[in-house]
Amino acid sequence: MEYEKYLAQAPDLIITYGTKILLALVIFIIGRWVAKILARIVRSILTKRGLDITVVGFMGNIVSAVVTVMTLIAVLGQLGVQTASLVAVLGAAGLAVGLALQGSLSNFASGVLLVAFRPAKAGDYIEAAGVAGVVEEISIFSTTLITPDNKRITCPNSSIMDGVIVNYSAKDTRRVDLTIGVSYDADLQQVKEVLTRVVTENELVLDNPGVTIEVGALADSSVNFVVRPWTKTADYWTVYFGLHAAIKIELDKAGIGIPYPQMDLHVQQLPKQ
Repeated sequence: MEYEKYLAQAPDLIITYGTKILLALVIFIIGRWVAKILARIVRSILTKRGLDITVVGFMGNIVSAVVTVMTLIAVLGQLGVQTASLVAVLGAAGLAVGLALQGSLSNFASGVLLVAFRPAKAGDYIEAAGVAGVVEEISIFSTTLITPDNKRITCPNSSIMDGVIVNYSAKDTRRVDLTIGVSYDADLQQVKEVLTRVVTENELVLDNPGVTIEVGALADSSVNFVVRPWTKTADYWTVYFGLHAAIKIELDKAGIGIPYPQMDLHVQQLPKQ
Protein backbone atom coordinates (compact mmCIF):
# COMPACT_ATOMS: atom_id res chain seq x y z
CA MET A 1 0.00 0.00 0.00
CA GLU A 2 0.96 3.65 -0.41
CA TYR A 3 1.61 4.29 3.25
CA GLU A 4 3.81 1.18 3.45
CA LYS A 5 5.91 2.66 0.68
CA TYR A 6 6.41 5.88 2.69
CA LEU A 7 7.14 3.86 5.83
CA ALA A 8 9.84 1.98 3.95
CA GLN A 9 11.39 5.30 2.84
CA ALA A 10 11.07 6.90 6.28
CA PRO A 11 14.48 5.84 7.61
CA ASP A 12 16.25 7.24 4.54
CA LEU A 13 14.25 10.46 4.71
CA ILE A 14 14.95 10.84 8.42
CA ILE A 15 18.66 10.27 7.89
CA THR A 16 18.84 12.65 4.91
CA TYR A 17 16.74 15.53 6.20
CA GLY A 18 17.59 14.93 9.84
CA THR A 19 21.25 15.34 9.00
CA LYS A 20 20.53 18.57 7.10
CA ILE A 21 18.45 19.96 9.93
CA LEU A 22 21.09 18.97 12.47
CA LEU A 23 23.86 20.61 10.41
CA ALA A 24 21.69 23.70 9.92
CA LEU A 25 21.16 23.91 13.67
CA VAL A 26 24.90 23.54 14.27
CA ILE A 27 25.64 26.28 11.71
CA PHE A 28 23.12 28.59 13.40
CA ILE A 29 24.56 27.98 16.86
CA ILE A 30 28.14 28.49 15.67
CA GLY A 31 27.12 31.58 13.69
CA ARG A 32 25.44 33.16 16.69
CA TRP A 33 28.48 32.34 18.82
CA VAL A 34 30.81 33.91 16.23
CA ALA A 35 28.56 36.99 16.04
CA LYS A 36 28.76 37.49 19.81
CA ILE A 37 32.53 36.95 19.85
CA LEU A 38 33.16 39.38 16.99
CA ALA A 39 30.84 41.99 18.52
CA ARG A 40 32.66 41.63 21.83
CA ILE A 41 36.06 42.01 20.11
CA VAL A 42 34.90 45.12 18.24
CA ARG A 43 33.54 46.66 21.44
CA SER A 44 36.79 45.89 23.25
CA ILE A 45 38.94 47.46 20.51
CA LEU A 46 36.79 50.58 20.27
CA THR A 47 36.69 50.95 24.05
CA LYS A 48 40.50 50.82 24.20
CA ARG A 49 40.61 53.57 21.58
CA GLY A 50 38.54 55.75 23.88
CA LEU A 51 35.36 55.90 21.82
CA ASP A 52 32.09 56.93 23.41
CA ILE A 53 30.10 54.05 24.93
CA THR A 54 27.15 54.78 22.64
CA VAL A 55 29.38 54.53 19.59
CA VAL A 56 30.89 51.30 20.89
CA GLY A 57 27.48 49.71 21.30
CA PHE A 58 26.40 51.01 17.88
CA MET A 59 29.31 49.37 16.05
CA GLY A 60 29.00 46.15 18.06
CA ASN A 61 25.34 45.82 17.10
CA ILE A 62 26.12 46.35 13.43
CA VAL A 63 28.77 43.61 13.44
CA SER A 64 26.42 41.23 15.24
CA ALA A 65 23.59 41.93 12.77
CA VAL A 66 25.79 41.39 9.69
CA VAL A 67 27.16 38.05 10.95
CA THR A 68 23.64 36.92 11.93
CA VAL A 69 22.28 37.64 8.44
CA MET A 70 25.15 35.69 6.87
CA THR A 71 24.46 32.83 9.26
CA LEU A 72 20.77 32.71 8.34
CA ILE A 73 21.64 32.59 4.63
CA ALA A 74 24.03 29.68 5.30
CA VAL A 75 21.33 27.87 7.33
CA LEU A 76 18.77 28.25 4.53
CA GLY A 77 21.33 26.97 2.03
CA GLN A 78 21.95 23.90 4.19
CA LEU A 79 18.20 23.22 4.29
CA GLY A 80 18.04 23.20 0.49
CA VAL A 81 16.66 26.68 -0.08
CA GLN A 82 18.02 28.35 -3.22
CA THR A 83 19.95 31.13 -1.54
CA ALA A 84 20.96 32.73 -4.84
CA SER A 85 17.35 33.47 -5.64
CA LEU A 86 16.73 34.53 -2.05
CA VAL A 87 19.68 36.93 -2.14
CA ALA A 88 18.40 38.35 -5.44
CA VAL A 89 14.94 38.87 -3.96
CA LEU A 90 16.40 40.44 -0.83
CA GLY A 91 18.60 42.66 -2.97
CA ALA A 92 15.64 43.87 -5.03
CA ALA A 93 13.61 44.43 -1.88
CA GLY A 94 16.53 46.25 -0.29
CA LEU A 95 16.84 48.51 -3.34
CA ALA A 96 13.15 49.37 -3.21
CA VAL A 97 13.30 50.05 0.51
CA GLY A 98 16.48 52.07 0.04
CA LEU A 99 14.86 54.31 -2.56
CA ALA A 100 11.89 54.81 -0.28
CA LEU A 101 14.09 55.59 2.72
CA GLN A 102 16.84 57.68 1.16
CA GLY A 103 16.77 60.19 3.99
CA SER A 104 17.03 57.52 6.67
CA LEU A 105 19.85 55.75 4.85
CA SER A 106 21.67 59.06 4.48
CA ASN A 107 21.34 59.60 8.23
CA PHE A 108 22.61 56.06 8.85
CA ALA A 109 25.64 56.59 6.59
CA SER A 110 26.34 59.93 8.29
CA GLY A 111 26.11 58.21 11.67
CA VAL A 112 28.76 55.73 10.53
CA LEU A 113 30.99 58.62 9.41
CA LEU A 114 30.51 60.38 12.75
CA VAL A 115 31.64 57.20 14.45
CA ALA A 116 34.58 56.64 12.10
CA PHE A 117 36.04 60.17 11.96
CA ARG A 118 34.95 61.34 15.44
CA PRO A 119 34.54 65.08 14.84
CA ALA A 120 32.63 65.06 18.14
CA LYS A 121 31.86 62.68 20.97
CA ALA A 122 29.51 62.54 23.93
CA GLY A 123 30.25 65.38 26.35
CA ASP A 124 31.68 67.78 23.74
CA TYR A 125 30.16 71.24 23.28
CA ILE A 126 29.67 71.71 19.54
CA GLU A 127 27.98 73.99 17.05
CA ALA A 128 26.48 72.22 14.04
CA ALA A 129 23.37 72.26 11.84
CA GLY A 130 22.54 75.76 13.08
CA VAL A 131 22.36 74.76 16.76
CA ALA A 132 24.82 74.49 19.65
CA GLY A 133 24.94 72.28 22.72
CA VAL A 134 26.61 69.40 24.53
CA VAL A 135 26.52 66.08 22.68
CA GLU A 136 24.42 63.69 24.74
CA GLU A 137 24.17 60.75 22.34
CA ILE A 138 25.13 59.74 18.80
CA SER A 139 22.60 57.15 17.64
CA ILE A 140 22.09 55.38 14.31
CA PHE A 141 20.01 58.09 12.68
CA SER A 142 20.36 61.20 14.84
CA THR A 143 22.50 63.08 17.34
CA THR A 144 21.08 64.53 20.55
CA LEU A 145 22.36 67.85 21.90
CA ILE A 146 21.63 69.54 25.24
CA THR A 147 21.63 73.34 25.02
CA PRO A 148 23.02 75.58 27.79
CA ASP A 149 19.42 76.35 28.87
CA ASN A 150 18.77 72.59 29.17
CA LYS A 151 16.76 72.02 26.02
CA ARG A 152 17.16 68.75 24.13
CA ILE A 153 17.69 69.06 20.38
CA THR A 154 17.67 66.04 18.08
CA CYS A 155 19.52 66.64 14.80
CA PRO A 156 19.58 64.26 11.82
CA ASN A 157 23.09 62.92 11.33
CA SER A 158 23.10 63.99 7.68
CA SER A 159 22.46 67.62 8.67
CA ILE A 160 25.48 67.53 10.96
CA MET A 161 27.84 65.87 8.48
CA ASP A 162 26.76 68.08 5.56
CA GLY A 163 27.69 71.29 7.38
CA VAL A 164 30.50 72.80 9.42
CA ILE A 165 31.10 71.27 12.86
CA VAL A 166 32.67 73.58 15.45
CA ASN A 167 33.92 71.59 18.43
CA TYR A 168 34.65 73.90 21.36
CA SER A 169 35.76 71.02 23.60
CA ALA A 170 38.27 69.41 21.25
CA LYS A 171 41.27 71.23 22.78
CA ASP A 172 42.29 71.59 26.41
CA THR A 173 42.80 75.37 26.18
CA ARG A 174 40.92 78.27 24.59
CA ARG A 175 41.61 81.94 23.99
CA VAL A 176 39.24 84.45 25.57
CA ASP A 177 38.63 87.42 23.23
CA LEU A 178 37.59 90.68 24.92
CA THR A 179 37.14 94.14 23.43
CA ILE A 180 37.44 97.00 25.92
CA GLY A 181 36.64 100.55 24.83
CA VAL A 182 38.05 103.57 26.66
CA SER A 183 37.76 107.32 26.21
CA TYR A 184 39.96 109.18 23.72
CA ASP A 185 41.09 111.33 26.65
CA ALA A 186 42.54 108.32 28.50
CA ASP A 187 46.27 107.67 28.83
CA LEU A 188 46.77 104.57 26.66
CA GLN A 189 49.85 103.41 28.58
CA GLN A 190 47.93 103.63 31.87
CA VAL A 191 45.01 101.70 30.35
CA LYS A 192 47.35 98.97 29.18
CA GLU A 193 48.94 98.72 32.64
CA VAL A 194 45.54 98.40 34.31
CA LEU A 195 44.38 95.73 31.85
CA THR A 196 47.63 93.79 32.23
CA ARG A 197 47.38 93.85 36.03
CA VAL A 198 43.76 92.64 36.01
CA VAL A 199 44.51 89.77 33.64
CA THR A 200 47.70 88.58 35.35
CA GLU A 201 46.03 88.59 38.77
CA ASN A 202 43.35 86.17 37.56
CA GLU A 203 44.43 82.70 38.74
CA LEU A 204 42.59 80.94 35.91
CA VAL A 205 44.53 82.74 33.18
CA LEU A 206 47.39 80.64 31.80
CA ASP A 207 50.94 81.98 31.70
CA ASN A 208 51.70 80.13 28.48
CA PRO A 209 50.77 81.17 25.85
CA GLY A 210 50.99 84.78 26.93
CA VAL A 211 48.21 87.34 26.90
CA THR A 212 47.79 89.89 24.09
CA ILE A 213 46.75 93.44 25.07
CA GLU A 214 46.93 95.99 22.25
CA VAL A 215 44.98 98.83 20.68
CA GLY A 216 42.68 97.13 18.20
CA ALA A 217 40.72 100.00 16.67
CA LEU A 218 40.08 103.73 16.84
CA ALA A 219 36.29 103.60 16.87
CA ASP A 220 33.79 106.44 16.51
CA SER A 221 33.56 107.21 20.21
CA SER A 222 36.24 105.04 21.87
CA VAL A 223 39.69 103.57 21.64
CA ASN A 224 39.18 99.81 21.59
CA PHE A 225 41.71 97.52 23.24
CA VAL A 226 41.81 93.80 22.40
CA VAL A 227 42.46 91.63 25.46
CA ARG A 228 43.23 88.00 24.61
CA PRO A 229 44.27 85.76 27.51
CA TRP A 230 44.31 81.94 27.41
CA THR A 231 42.62 79.59 29.85
CA LYS A 232 41.53 75.99 30.21
CA THR A 233 38.46 75.13 28.17
CA ALA A 234 36.49 74.22 31.29
CA ASP A 235 37.21 77.68 32.79
CA TYR A 236 36.36 79.70 29.67
CA TRP A 237 33.10 81.32 30.80
CA THR A 238 34.36 81.89 34.35
CA VAL A 239 37.30 83.87 32.98
CA TYR A 240 35.15 85.63 30.37
CA PHE A 241 32.61 86.98 32.86
CA GLY A 242 35.13 87.53 35.66
CA LEU A 243 37.47 89.66 33.57
CA HIS A 244 34.69 91.91 32.34
CA ALA A 245 33.62 92.69 35.89
CA ALA A 246 37.18 93.12 37.22
CA ILE A 247 38.22 95.40 34.32
CA LYS A 248 35.23 97.69 34.86
CA ILE A 249 36.00 98.00 38.57
CA GLU A 250 39.71 98.74 38.06
CA LEU A 251 39.12 101.25 35.26
CA ASP A 252 36.69 103.12 37.53
CA LYS A 253 39.28 103.17 40.32
CA ALA A 254 41.87 104.61 37.93
CA GLY A 255 39.45 107.28 36.71
CA ILE A 256 39.49 105.96 33.15
CA GLY A 257 36.20 106.54 31.40
CA ILE A 258 34.37 103.95 29.35
CA PRO A 259 32.35 105.84 26.72
CA TYR A 260 28.82 104.90 25.77
CA PRO A 261 26.59 106.10 22.95
CA GLN A 262 25.16 109.57 23.52
CA MET A 263 22.80 111.75 21.55
CA ASP A 264 22.82 115.55 21.62
CA LEU A 265 19.41 117.18 21.06
CA HIS A 266 19.42 120.73 19.69
CA VAL A 267 16.18 122.72 20.02
CA GLN A 268 15.83 125.54 17.55
CA GLN A 269 13.12 128.12 18.10
CA LEU A 270 11.41 129.32 14.98
CA PRO A 271 10.94 133.09 14.57
CA LYS A 272 7.47 134.41 15.27
CA GLN A 273 5.30 135.24 12.29
